[in-house]
Amino acid sequence: MKDSVAAVNTFKNQHINRARLLINCPDQPGIVAAVSQFLFENGANIIESNQYTTDPEGGNFFLRIEFECTDLKEKTTALQHEFIPIAEKFLMDYAFTNVATIKKMAIFVSKEPHCLQELLWEWQSGDLMAEISLVISNHEDARTFVESLGIPFYYIPANREIREQAEKRQLQLLAEYDVDFIVLARYMQILTPQFVTAHPKRIINIHHSFLPAFVGANPYERAYERGVKLIGATSHYVTNDLDEGPIIEQSTKRVNHRDRVDDLKKIGRAIERNVLARAVKWHIEDRVIVHRNKTIVF
Repeated sequence: MKDSVAAVNTFKNQHINRARLLINCPDQPGIVAAVSQFLFENGANIIESNQYTTDPEGGNFFLRIEFECTDLKEKTTALQHEFIPIAEKFLMDYAFTNVATIKKMAIFVSKEPHCLQELLWEWQSGDLMAEISLVISNHEDARTFVESLGIPFYYIPANREIREQAEKRQLQLLAEYDVDFIVLARYMQILTPQFVTAHPKRIINIHHSFLPAFVGANPYERAYERGVKLIGATSHYVTNDLDEGPIIEQSTKRVNHRDRVDDLKKIGRAIERNVLARAVKWHIEDRVIVHRNKTIVF
């Protein structure tokens, strides 16, 4: 716990004058020039810049810029206000974020701990630059481990019959802790449309298969029965279409006829925790822009 707090404080001090700008707009000439000129005129130095267009003729343009600006805290409001005319000219959907503002995350988990443990390990080591505000579970299994790190743990029973009651309590806690986003670290409950709507593009799930294959329950048993040669995992944003939200990250590993169901599960768990950790880091670092039901990951 002390190491993670120290890492966060060091990070905040080192990045007090750093910000990010994400842009999504119709493609046309002059966008990069206008944004770069704006930052230059406001004393900002561009550290990193990535761009992509779906089509230079009538497509959508995406831009992620990270920049340094002296006295950023005092300038932030003015920067955002002065950028409005540029945003309106190019019909931009955009967002400024201060890098030193640490995002608050909630983790939902059921019984399988491997994805939760990976996130906690990354957080402890200072490689997951977020505040883990709380862990919510419909089982008690992870309580001792989570609370040993000084993280609040809440046991909220959840099933189809009491889902509305459970989500009401969950939403109360998320508001109380002022959570920025939610990670479903093998939380084996379906969220209601009301819950998902309350957190658009802010719920990250890990699915134990290489979507769109083997959607739903028992993917490893079904994969074994089909004799698959590749297994994988998919991390995606949650929408009201089950397991069909915008995909953030995926990975696979080759298997063969010698691998039994238990072998596939063991290999799959390793893939799941790594894929989820990468997706969460990219979300924290503002590297993901959602466009329709796809993502652009810079």
